[in-house]
Amino acid sequence: MPTDPPAPAPAATAVTRGEVARGAALAGLSRAGALIEALAQPLYTRLFGIETYGIYVVLWGVVSLVTNFIHLSMPLALQRVVPTRGDEEAAHGAVKLALMVAVIPSLLIALIVTLNANAVAGFFSAAPDDTERLPTAIALFVWALPFWTFIEVATSAARARRAFGPEIRLRIFWEQIARILFAIGFFLLGATSIGLMVAHLCSLAMTALLCIPLLGRYYDLKRLLRAPIPAGLARELLVTGFALLPSNLSRRALIDAPPVVLNLMLPGSRGAAAAGLFEIARKISTVPLIVRQAFQYVLGPLASAQAHVDRAQIAPLYHFASRVSTALVVPLAGLLIFAGVDVLSLYQPRAAAALPLLYILVAARAIEAIVGPASTIVEMIGHRGLPLLNSAIAVALWIGLALWLSPEYGALGMAVAVGVATVASTYSATLQLQISDGLSPFDRKLLQNLALALVGVAAMAGAEWLLDGPARLAAVLALWAITSWLTLRFGLTRGDREALGGLSRRLRLV
Repeated sequence: MPTDPPAPAPAATAVTRGEVARGAALAGLSRAGALIEALAQPLYTRLFGIETYGIYVVLWGVVSLVTNFIHLSMPLALQRVVPTRGDEEAAHGAVKLALMVAVIPSLLIALIVTLNANAVAGFFSAAPDDTERLPTAIALFVWALPFWTFIEVATSAARARRAFGPEIRLRIFWEQIARILFAIGFFLLGATSIGLMVAHLCSLAMTALLCIPLLGRYYDLKRLLRAPIPAGLARELLVTGFALLPSNLSRRALIDAPPVVLNLMLPGSRGAAAAGLFEIARKISTVPLIVRQAFQYVLGPLASAQAHVDRAQIAPLYHFASRVSTALVVPLAGLLIFAGVDVLSLYQPRAAAALPLLYILVAARAIEAIVGPASTIVEMIGHRGLPLLNSAIAVALWIGLALWLSPEYGALGMAVAVGVATVASTYSATLQLQISDGLSPFDRKLLQNLALALVGVAAMAGAEWLLDGPARLAAVLALWAITSWLTLRFGLTRGDREALGGLSRRLRLV
């Protein structure tokens, strides 16, 4: 397959707010796959039922957790190591090592699970209609593990070149839209029990194949195969990955593990339904998370590069990211909370039980967004011990609260545990940046931004209380749009607004 010439390594130049904004916009589009997945949830639950959807998200949660363990945080390590390398041989060697570390173990695990699918199926709770086919579903779906591992490392290698846009087509079309089409097709063919899992596997296989030319765009594929891996480079990459592993695992644990734990705690259909309800609320809560993740994706490699040039210049980038995150996420969280009844009406009627979970998880995301990408900056500018501390705080709180609350309150107790752990970990990183580097997101402009957002959210609450039906939804949507514009116009500095480029001009922010 012919490939374009590999892009040259970026020079070590200072990072600007405009570059952060452009990168975040592209990364946000790539994370729009999560938005599409949230929008696809009503379809999946109506076609396959909440219990079948629940066992699907449990199996995907296991795959995602295992992926994040066996790749040893190589995607994050690449974003820290590759931007600091002027030597192309070293950059190619780093990517080669990351692929070897991640993909080879995933293939072995998939083979072992396939051969022991009947025994593995006994650990999970499923509805009676799904129990008989569960071993087959596991034997097939476990092969999502090597596909997803390869996709994670390959797209991360591209982001390490400061290339945040090329994965958009992969993430949105092949990983999400193709999955929806596959799911509809398998449902029409009568595969109502395992169709959703097979659809997911097919979409990942196509995405993994398309990641090969993506790698070839930013790296020489032949050079990747023959690139040496010096002992010093291997040691640096592995040490960096191991240092980032606890924080990465804890972050993913708060996303992927709750439905798995609910399924293991609660028997039969109850465990499958609880997992499905929790995942419905969690997926909706990822909509505001897209903004924060966009800045995490971008500020990872950019903060690493900026620290290599001038560590003091990270502060303006951090302030900018925090202000934009607050301006967008807090009003959006208000929209999702006070239009939650209308959002859940798109699902099958039993999904209305997810409303209290939605309130908790979305509120936690809003509180988290105020301080911006603090956790990512701590990880990427060389504080190897602090991410471990944050991980310990998050995991300890989550486990303690989950064991205390979930047996009695089910998915609601799990939502409280996840929300508290998420906020505690993020604000711990914020305090650490203040102590270690004198960085704080809080300034007059951020507080002004937050005050405007909270006034808008209070107005949405009033509309939700006073109105009903379509009028309520229309009022909440209008108040969200007005509040978002006000926070962007008066909650950002002029330099912030100018850094937003064409968006700022189209919205008349400058």
